[in-house]
Amino acid sequence: MKLLRTIRFDESDTRVFPAAAAPGEWAVPGTFVFADAEPDRLDRQEKQAFANGFLGLGSFGWSTLVTVATIEREEYDAVVADLAHHLQQAYGAPDFAAAEVAAREEIGYAAALSEHPVNTLLSLSRFIEGDAIREQFRVVQPPREKPHAKIWEIVPDA
Repeated sequence: MKLLRTIRFDESDTRVFPAAAAPGEWAVPGTFVFADAEPDRLDRQEKQAFANGFLGLGSFGWSTLVTVATIEREEYDAVVADLAHHLQQAYGAPDFAAAEVAAREEIGYAAALSEHPVNTLLSLSRFIEGDAIREQFRVVQPPREKPHAKIWEIVPDA
């Protein structure tokens, strides 16, 4: 099985989001966090999380990038249970069974996004379109190594 995992190349997430996910946390898009939010009323860091953040499932902080990683079934089930508890405690799910259904749906969605090769990097753009929140996911290509400039040439003696 595969799932999304947070990754951090620099410290920018710690400055742009209200809370940054730690590197290596399992992650979901986390759009449910903004289901009842009014984007115009979000502060600068919350707007950044809305626009570009994946939700880490350890800290419930945000990450700009995720990578596709393998996950064992037991750990997958534990992540579902952890998210279900969070949905019950932080979002008022009526009971654990209802929270677990929602958690399985959210994590299943993240798993569907993980159908790329392991170590593929993904980014997210989230925006309002009409009355709906829309998401766009993009595969991030690592920068190619630039060829070195030729500064001299060896020519044989004539």
